[in-house]
Amino acid sequence: MHVKIQTFNPKMGLVSITVIALSLLFSVSSVAVEGKIATTLDGPFRPVTVPLDQTFRGDAVDLPETDPLVQRTVEGFEPEQISISLSATYDSVWISWITGEFQIGDNVEPLDPETVGCIVEYGKFGLSMTQQAQGYSLVYGQLYPFEGLQNYTSGIIHHVRLTGLEPNTMYQYRCGDPSLPAMSDVHYFRTMPVSGPNSYPSRIAVVGDLGLTYNTTSTVNHMISNHPDLILLVGDVCYADLYLTDGTGADCYSCAFSQTPIHETYQPRWDYWGRYMQPLVSNVPTMVVEGDHEIEQQVYDQTFVAYSSRFAFPSEESGSSSPFYYSFNAGGIHVIMLGAYISYDKSEHQYKWLKKDLASVDRKVTPWLVAAWHPPWYSTYAAHYREVECMRVALEDLLYKYGVDIVFNGHVHAYERSNRVYNYTLDPCGPVHITVGDGGNREEMAITHADETGNCPEPSTTPDGFMGGSCAFNFTSGPAAGQFCWDRQPDYSAFRESSFGHGILEVKNETHALWTWHRNQDFYDSAGDQIYIVRQPQKCPPEPKLH
Repeated sequence: MHVKIQTFNPKMGLVSITVIALSLLFSVSSVAVEGKIATTLDGPFRPVTVPLDQTFRGDAVDLPETDPLVQRTVEGFEPEQISISLSATYDSVWISWITGEFQIGDNVEPLDPETVGCIVEYGKFGLSMTQQAQGYSLVYGQLYPFEGLQNYTSGIIHHVRLTGLEPNTMYQYRCGDPSLPAMSDVHYFRTMPVSGPNSYPSRIAVVGDLGLTYNTTSTVNHMISNHPDLILLVGDVCYADLYLTDGTGADCYSCAFSQTPIHETYQPRWDYWGRYMQPLVSNVPTMVVEGDHEIEQQVYDQTFVAYSSRFAFPSEESGSSSPFYYSFNAGGIHVIMLGAYISYDKSEHQYKWLKKDLASVDRKVTPWLVAAWHPPWYSTYAAHYREVECMRVALEDLLYKYGVDIVFNGHVHAYERSNRVYNYTLDPCGPVHITVGDGGNREEMAITHADETGNCPEPSTTPDGFMGGSCAFNFTSGPAAGQFCWDRQPDYSAFRESSFGHGILEVKNETHALWTWHRNQDFYDSAGDQIYIVRQPQKCPPEPKLH
């Protein structure tokens, strides 16, 4: 069946990217690889560092607000910044969008969420959109208790949960308020396959620290070309907090604006990001977890307000009371998104929720267990080195006990893949830790390694600045005993390279998953790093299911 879909943009004419985004749902491609692809069973591997390519650093410059891809192209209360995210199971998804214009200045008057309907009309692809669902609407503000700083109030944000969906099925939908009328164009999505040991989405894209630069556009274009069924965004979304409230930006906020009374943020960057990403995220479910650039402190010491307001999370569906941590199934994969910027102590809710969630996983139904959060535990770069040791100390035993297979992180603006590791020691039953904080934001790429001469940070400089914890001490055993850093690339680090890019996870069956990292400077079907991650449930049996 051939379907031609076109969207007219009054400023850009006929936009073809919607067609490209739709093609994600139909197309299948594979990475062409010569020779045998290594597996984790061949490891542990001798550490490899790819030398820095001085000829390619990308274009880490933010798209300006005058760029057509970030400008508002709808009128009145027509929907924009449309996105889709998963619920906890295949039979439900969330549709989100914004209506009305944001306001920024000295005096802002919030829009009334009750003035616009919050409705999604939907149905199976090729049939009429006769089903309808209603949701809830909200407006948030970014407000400052200091004279001279511009306050912000968002457009009306809508979240609608669709239920009763069939697995692995194409749906079409439009959202908005039919009574105005102010409805969106038709968009499409495919539900996740039913959970089972032989049922998986074809491709899961993993990206972190994305931002909205010309590097970002390269990353997103490469990601589109790889046709993901699901996207995991492991923190640091748009970097609005690299700007003052008047729109003045810098690559390093603390360097350029050290005298500001509060860490400011230019909230329209969120709207620019939502507009730019819509052709992709309105068709491909995207799951986000918070990073440090989402903190965005404001009046009354509120934090993470934009993050918590703009995205829909399957928190309630997965038994969580927080947008900072939640879980969901994607076929035979159980994915856990954890919060590194909310308490993870054993006495707190996140730890108790995590323990209960892990214990409830039936590995006969979802053999694969994947965890993701923003700052990595096993990065060997000097930037953020051992910064979240307290989180590792609190949670690593629990993840190891229940047999987590893969961990995805961002935060460090480079790529790194570990050998299987537990407590800094090579362990065939430990997870593979993968850092993909190389999405393309305007901050500098991480290029120095903590194990290189003169690059090891002082332990006193490494505490988590937000959580206030400091658990990083000198190693007491192993090759780095008595030292804070190794004097060579650590044994647990299998591969590292400073380049921008994204990764694709293809779970083939209940024991084998193909991981491919794509660099922006290569053709999209080239592999910068590739390996089969192999589970060994008989050798490494996970904790039994809670009954």
